[in-house]
Amino acid sequence: MLGSSYDTQNCSVARALEVVGERWSLLVLRDAIRGTRRFEDFLSGLGIARNVLTARLNRLCEQGVLKRVQYQDRPPRHEYHVTQKGIDLRPVLIGLMEWGDRYSPSPNGPPTILTHADCGHDLHPVLTCGHCGEMVDNAAVGIRPGPGA
Repeated sequence: MLGSSYDTQNCSVARALEVVGERWSLLVLRDAIRGTRRFEDFLSGLGIARNVLTARLNRLCEQGVLKRVQYQDRPPRHEYHVTQKGIDLRPVLIGLMEWGDRYSPSPNGPPTILTHADCGHDLHPVLTCGHCGEMVDNAAVGIRPGPGA
């Protein structure tokens, strides 16, 4: 979580980092998107301290990225489901994964390969213009003040 000094920043990135800026948060979300649901499974899969995991899951639920759902009454047991807000962070995780594979690669190759569900081929996401559909590279991305500037 960012310090309170970011409260005065008018920045979409800073606001997003207030929700998912702590590294364990993104790793918890990564595993949740891949299908992990239960506390003990997060705990063993991540190798994270119990109190840290509890804090991250609580924060992601408070922010509406995950939803805590009871699946057993006696004793009460819960699992964590990814909400639409969490699913909408998937492109962020994919971007970080692609960046990590390029600039901090594993000597054995990438641990995860994205594939296109429809045709089965390897997938490398690209930016496209929402208006004309043209593929856009970094050099073609402009920035202008928005209404909230």
